[in-house]
Amino acid sequence: MRVAHIIKATRVSGAETHLIDLLNGLRERDIDVRAFMLVERDKPMDEMMRRASARGIPITRLTIQRDIDLPLLWRLGRAIRAYAPDLAHTHLIHADLYGFLAAKGAGVKRVVSSRHNDDAFRQRSRWRWINRRLWSKLDAGIAISHAIEKFAIEIEGAPAEKISVVHYGKAFTWLSDDDVSLARRELRAELGLAEDTPLLGMVCRLVEQKGVPYALEALRRVGGEFPGARLVIAGDGEKAAELRQLAAALGVADRVHWLGWRQDAVDLMTAFDVLLAPSLWEGFGLALLEAMSRRLPVIASRVSAIPEVVRHGETGYLVEPRDVDALAKAIARLLRDRALCKHMGLLGAARLEERFSIARQVDGTLAVYEKVLR
Repeated sequence: MRVAHIIKATRVSGAETHLIDLLNGLRERDIDVRAFMLVERDKPMDEMMRRASARGIPITRLTIQRDIDLPLLWRLGRAIRAYAPDLAHTHLIHADLYGFLAAKGAGVKRVVSSRHNDDAFRQRSRWRWINRRLWSKLDAGIAISHAIEKFAIEIEGAPAEKISVVHYGKAFTWLSDDDVSLARRELRAELGLAEDTPLLGMVCRLVEQKGVPYALEALRRVGGEFPGARLVIAGDGEKAAELRQLAAALGVADRVHWLGWRQDAVDLMTAFDVLLAPSLWEGFGLALLEAMSRRLPVIASRVSAIPEVVRHGETGYLVEPRDVDALAKAIARLLRDRALCKHMGLLGAARLEERFSIARQVDGTLAVYEKVLR
């Protein structure tokens, strides 16, 4: 089986990380795969190229000049035709459109599309119309969660019989207690903190979706009981300056550590006590799996796909979005009880191995491929 994957990428985030893991897993099953990545001129995605190269994944990079770039159809179609895949698999809206048209123009008979998010723009009438047209032509679709499946059916007009749910997967490597202790000491030393400093962590883009203001306010509220607690934020984005100003206005600027974008963000989680994910919406939340892979309890919003990943009261706590009081209470509950933190982290790791492995992700994807090729 030969499969062309098409994605438009501007950063290495959840969908991009998922794609690298998926392609690597497919190659391990002897599936011939190649990625075709659409990039903007000022965002060449060298990091994505590096990650693909490190795993031996062939990837072709094409520049998209603007949202409507008709010459790209010819260039992408020519590249796909030269590869001659059995089917094409598209990811994210630009790749859905250009990938579908270019693949069909190149003579590819089967096209599958993955739905990774439920962004608000997809509810606009223009995009509803476009996606309904696409779904009528696609052979099959993959939703990364049941929440996204529901969105695709109700908002985008996806036929229920065409769409399958295949959750993201994440590899799990067991870390010894010594590994964890070393990671905790190293990050606290880097930040100039005592070894027993409680660390709340966030690994996310600094955008409205991720709910960072609510984490900052929750940090302020637990300050009376836990004055030494710190919030570590690894990530960057359009709201960075605004969020720093908010931290100062709340009086917690000296208790927040802004690390910016970090290539070692997943490893940093090993040093956290709790991962916070107070998102306002979330297609899946790959950071949740990454936290589980580091035996880390999670406090997250009860929105979109998150309840499919985090088991309330078992692997962490779920709170309503924007409910700062509930968020602060959950933080305090875990900071008071290190044994509970460890217990929830272990249950999260077990859930990751059972429900969200790379093998299950690859099995589900291959089942969709085999169905449409039959």
